[in-house]
Amino acid sequence: MTSVAIVTGASSGIGAATARRLAAEGFHVLAAARRTDRLAGLVAEIEAAGGTATSVPCDVTSDESVAGLAEAAAAAPGPVTLLVNNAGGARGLDPVESGSVADWQWMYDVNVLGTLRVTKALLPALAQSGAGTIVVVSSTAGFTVYEGGGGYTAAKHAQTALTGTLRLELCGRPIRVIEIDPGMVRTEEFGLNRFGGDAGKADATYAGVAEPLVAEDVADCIAWCATRPPHVNVDRLVVRPLAQAAQHKVHRVGP
Repeated sequence: MTSVAIVTGASSGIGAATARRLAAEGFHVLAAARRTDRLAGLVAEIEAAGGTATSVPCDVTSDESVAGLAEAAAAAPGPVTLLVNNAGGARGLDPVESGSVADWQWMYDVNVLGTLRVTKALLPALAQSGAGTIVVVSSTAGFTVYEGGGGYTAAKHAQTALTGTLRLELCGRPIRVIEIDPGMVRTEEFGLNRFGGDAGKADATYAGVAEPLVAEDVADCIAWCATRPPHVNVDRLVVRPLAQAAQHKVHRVGP
Protein backbone atom coordinates (compact mmCIF):
# COMPACT_ATOMS: atom_id res chain seq x y z
CA MET A 1 0.00 0.00 0.00
CA THR A 2 1.03 3.60 -0.53
CA SER A 3 2.70 5.17 2.48
CA VAL A 4 1.04 8.30 3.83
CA ALA A 5 2.92 11.45 4.84
CA ILE A 6 1.29 14.21 6.88
CA VAL A 7 2.64 17.75 6.52
CA THR A 8 1.38 20.55 8.76
CA GLY A 9 1.60 24.17 7.71
CA ALA A 10 1.31 22.97 4.11
CA SER A 11 -0.44 26.00 2.65
CA SER A 12 2.77 27.88 1.81
CA GLY A 13 6.55 28.01 2.08
CA ILE A 14 8.45 25.02 3.39
CA GLY A 15 5.27 23.07 4.07
CA ALA A 16 3.96 23.38 0.52
CA ALA A 17 7.38 22.60 -0.96
CA THR A 18 7.66 19.54 1.30
CA ALA A 19 4.21 18.29 0.28
CA ARG A 20 5.16 18.54 -3.39
CA ARG A 21 8.49 16.80 -2.85
CA LEU A 22 7.08 13.95 -0.77
CA ALA A 23 4.34 13.36 -3.33
CA ALA A 24 7.06 13.13 -5.98
CA GLU A 25 8.81 10.56 -3.76
CA GLY A 26 5.67 8.39 -3.90
CA PHE A 27 3.89 9.28 -0.65
CA HIS A 28 0.20 10.04 -0.51
CA VAL A 29 0.34 13.42 1.23
CA LEU A 30 -2.17 14.71 3.74
CA ALA A 31 -1.60 18.45 3.39
CA ALA A 32 -2.79 20.11 6.59
CA ALA A 33 -3.25 23.83 7.22
CA ARG A 34 -5.85 26.46 8.10
CA ARG A 35 -6.20 27.98 4.63
CA THR A 36 -8.20 25.41 2.70
CA ASP A 37 -8.29 27.50 -0.49
CA ARG A 38 -4.52 27.29 -0.75
CA LEU A 39 -4.56 23.59 0.06
CA ALA A 40 -6.98 22.96 -2.79
CA GLY A 41 -4.57 24.60 -5.23
CA LEU A 42 -1.64 22.61 -3.82
CA VAL A 43 -3.47 19.30 -4.14
CA ALA A 44 -4.45 20.13 -7.72
CA GLU A 45 -0.82 20.94 -8.51
CA ILE A 46 0.41 17.68 -6.98
CA GLU A 47 -2.16 15.62 -8.86
CA ALA A 48 -1.36 17.39 -12.14
CA ALA A 49 2.27 16.32 -11.63
CA GLY A 50 1.22 12.69 -11.17
CA GLY A 51 1.17 12.50 -7.37
CA THR A 52 -1.63 12.01 -4.89
CA ALA A 53 -2.66 14.21 -1.98
CA THR A 54 -5.58 15.12 0.23
CA SER A 55 -6.22 18.50 1.83
CA VAL A 56 -7.09 18.51 5.52
CA PRO A 57 -8.16 21.70 7.29
CA CYS A 58 -6.18 21.90 10.52
CA ASP A 59 -5.30 24.53 13.09
CA VAL A 60 -2.51 23.12 15.25
CA THR A 61 -3.53 25.41 18.14
CA SER A 62 -6.91 23.63 18.42
CA ASP A 63 -7.32 20.24 20.09
CA GLU A 64 -10.55 19.65 18.17
CA SER A 65 -8.96 20.51 14.84
CA VAL A 66 -5.99 18.22 15.47
CA ALA A 67 -8.39 15.42 16.39
CA GLY A 68 -9.91 15.91 12.94
CA LEU A 69 -6.46 15.49 11.41
CA ALA A 70 -6.06 12.18 13.24
CA GLU A 71 -9.45 11.07 11.86
CA ALA A 72 -8.33 11.96 8.35
CA ALA A 73 -5.15 9.96 8.89
CA ALA A 74 -7.19 6.92 9.95
CA ALA A 75 -9.16 7.17 6.69
CA ALA A 76 -6.05 7.64 4.51
CA PRO A 77 -5.29 5.14 1.72
CA GLY A 78 -2.36 3.49 3.45
CA PRO A 79 -0.25 3.37 6.60
CA VAL A 80 0.89 6.67 8.08
CA THR A 81 4.68 6.39 8.08
CA LEU A 82 5.74 10.04 8.12
CA LEU A 83 4.73 13.13 10.07
CA VAL A 84 6.34 16.47 9.25
CA ASN A 85 5.68 18.96 12.04
CA ASN A 86 6.26 22.08 9.99
CA ALA A 87 3.60 24.52 11.22
CA GLY A 88 5.23 27.42 13.05
CA GLY A 89 6.39 30.97 12.67
CA ALA A 90 7.69 34.15 14.24
CA ARG A 91 6.02 37.38 15.29
CA GLY A 92 7.91 40.56 16.04
CA LEU A 93 11.54 41.45 16.62
CA ASP A 94 11.12 43.26 19.93
CA PRO A 95 13.63 43.19 22.79
CA VAL A 96 12.61 41.32 25.91
CA GLU A 97 12.23 44.65 27.69
CA SER A 98 9.26 45.56 25.50
CA GLY A 99 8.26 42.12 24.24
CA SER A 100 4.64 41.45 23.35
CA VAL A 101 3.17 38.78 25.61
CA ALA A 102 0.53 38.06 22.98
CA ASP A 103 3.19 37.45 20.31
CA TRP A 104 5.19 35.23 22.64
CA GLN A 105 2.08 33.22 23.51
CA TRP A 106 1.24 32.77 19.83
CA MET A 107 4.76 31.60 18.99
CA TYR A 108 4.79 29.14 21.85
CA ASP A 109 1.34 27.78 21.03
CA VAL A 110 2.08 27.25 17.34
CA ASN A 111 5.70 26.10 17.45
CA VAL A 112 5.74 24.09 20.68
CA LEU A 113 2.23 23.14 21.71
CA GLY A 114 1.22 22.65 18.08
CA THR A 115 4.03 20.12 17.69
CA LEU A 116 2.91 18.45 20.93
CA ARG A 117 -0.75 18.25 19.90
CA VAL A 118 -0.09 16.83 16.45
CA THR A 119 2.59 14.39 17.59
CA LYS A 120 0.39 12.99 20.37
CA ALA A 121 -2.52 12.56 17.98
CA LEU A 122 -0.51 10.76 15.28
CA LEU A 123 1.83 8.61 17.39
CA PRO A 124 -0.50 5.59 17.47
CA ALA A 125 -0.75 5.51 13.67
CA LEU A 126 3.00 5.97 13.25
CA ALA A 127 3.71 3.13 15.68
CA GLN A 128 1.17 0.89 13.98
CA SER A 129 2.95 1.34 10.65
CA GLY A 130 5.99 -0.44 12.05
CA ALA A 131 8.37 2.10 10.52
CA GLY A 132 7.31 5.60 11.48
CA THR A 133 9.23 8.83 11.13
CA ILE A 134 8.60 12.16 12.84
CA VAL A 135 10.31 15.20 11.36
CA VAL A 136 10.26 18.43 13.37
CA VAL A 137 11.12 21.57 11.42
CA SER A 138 12.72 23.81 14.02
CA SER A 139 15.40 26.42 13.31
CA THR A 140 18.95 27.46 14.07
CA ALA A 141 17.08 29.72 16.53
CA GLY A 142 16.59 26.52 18.49
CA PHE A 143 20.20 26.63 19.67
CA THR A 144 21.35 30.23 19.10
CA VAL A 145 19.83 33.40 20.54
CA TYR A 146 20.00 36.89 19.07
CA GLU A 147 18.84 40.37 19.99
CA GLY A 148 15.17 40.92 19.31
CA GLY A 149 14.55 37.24 18.88
CA GLY A 150 13.75 36.31 22.46
CA GLY A 151 10.23 35.08 21.83
CA TYR A 152 11.07 33.10 18.71
CA THR A 153 14.30 31.63 20.04
CA ALA A 154 12.59 30.68 23.30
CA ALA A 155 9.87 28.87 21.37
CA LYS A 156 12.34 27.13 19.07
CA HIS A 157 14.60 26.16 21.99
CA ALA A 158 11.52 24.57 23.58
CA GLN A 159 10.62 22.80 20.35
CA THR A 160 14.15 21.43 20.13
CA ALA A 161 13.93 20.24 23.75
CA LEU A 162 10.62 18.54 22.99
CA THR A 163 12.16 16.78 20.00
CA GLY A 164 15.18 15.50 21.88
CA THR A 165 13.04 14.30 24.76
CA LEU A 166 10.69 12.50 22.38
CA ARG A 167 13.60 10.67 20.77
CA LEU A 168 14.70 9.37 24.17
CA GLU A 169 11.19 8.32 25.14
CA LEU A 170 10.57 6.48 21.86
CA CYS A 171 13.86 4.56 21.95
CA GLY A 172 13.07 0.90 21.34
CA ARG A 173 9.89 1.64 19.39
CA PRO A 174 9.74 1.72 15.56
CA ILE A 175 9.60 5.51 15.24
CA ARG A 176 12.47 7.76 14.21
CA VAL A 177 12.67 11.37 15.39
CA ILE A 178 14.47 13.84 13.14
CA GLU A 179 15.06 17.56 13.64
CA ILE A 180 15.69 19.90 10.72
CA ASP A 181 17.18 23.27 11.67
CA PRO A 182 17.26 25.75 8.77
CA GLY A 183 19.07 29.05 8.95
CA MET A 184 18.20 31.91 6.60
CA VAL A 185 15.36 30.77 4.32
CA ARG A 186 13.55 33.20 2.06
CA THR A 187 9.89 32.25 1.66
CA GLU A 188 6.95 34.33 0.55
CA GLU A 189 5.38 34.72 3.99
CA PHE A 190 7.74 34.14 6.93
CA GLY A 191 9.14 37.68 7.03
CA LEU A 192 5.80 39.29 6.24
CA ASN A 193 4.16 37.44 9.11
CA ARG A 194 6.98 38.36 11.45
CA PHE A 195 6.75 42.05 10.66
CA GLY A 196 2.98 42.38 10.46
CA GLY A 197 2.89 42.58 6.66
CA ASP A 198 5.68 45.18 6.33
CA ALA A 199 7.37 44.10 3.08
CA GLY A 200 10.22 46.59 3.55
CA LYS A 201 11.27 45.09 6.86
CA ALA A 202 10.86 41.57 5.53
CA ASP A 203 13.03 42.31 2.47
CA ALA A 204 15.71 43.99 4.60
CA THR A 205 16.43 40.67 6.30
CA TYR A 206 17.78 39.31 3.02
CA ALA A 207 19.35 42.51 1.68
CA GLY A 208 22.65 41.83 -0.06
CA VAL A 209 22.41 38.05 0.37
CA ALA A 210 22.70 36.67 -3.14
CA GLU A 211 21.38 33.20 -2.44
CA PRO A 212 19.48 32.59 0.78
CA LEU A 213 17.94 29.16 1.09
CA VAL A 214 14.52 28.67 -0.46
CA ALA A 215 11.70 26.39 0.63
CA GLU A 216 12.67 23.69 -1.85
CA ASP A 217 16.14 23.42 -0.29
CA VAL A 218 14.63 22.54 3.08
CA ALA A 219 12.10 20.19 1.48
CA ASP A 220 15.01 18.37 -0.15
CA CYS A 221 16.63 17.88 3.28
CA ILE A 222 13.38 16.62 4.78
CA ALA A 223 12.82 14.15 1.95
CA TRP A 224 16.39 12.86 2.13
CA CYS A 225 16.20 12.23 5.88
CA ALA A 226 12.76 10.63 5.65
CA THR A 227 13.73 8.24 2.87
CA ARG A 228 16.83 6.76 4.52
CA PRO A 229 16.54 3.08 5.50
CA PRO A 230 14.37 2.71 8.64
CA HIS A 231 17.35 1.87 10.87
CA VAL A 232 19.10 5.17 9.96
CA ASN A 233 18.13 8.11 12.18
CA VAL A 234 19.41 11.56 11.29
CA ASP A 235 19.07 13.13 14.73
CA ARG A 236 19.63 16.74 13.63
CA LEU A 237 20.36 18.34 10.29
CA VAL A 238 21.47 21.98 10.33
CA VAL A 239 21.25 23.71 6.95
CA ARG A 240 22.22 27.29 6.12
CA PRO A 241 22.99 29.20 2.93
CA LEU A 242 26.68 29.51 2.11
CA ALA A 243 26.50 33.22 2.90
CA GLN A 244 25.49 32.56 6.50
CA ALA A 245 28.33 31.22 8.62
CA ALA A 246 26.42 31.79 11.85
CA GLN A 247 23.34 33.59 13.11
CA HIS A 248 25.33 36.83 13.45
CA LYS A 249 27.74 36.31 10.54
CA VAL A 250 26.16 36.83 7.10
CA HIS A 251 28.03 37.84 3.95
CA ARG A 252 26.22 40.69 2.19
CA VAL A 253 27.16 42.60 -0.95
CA GLY A 254 26.10 46.01 -2.19
CA PRO A 255 25.33 49.24 -0.31
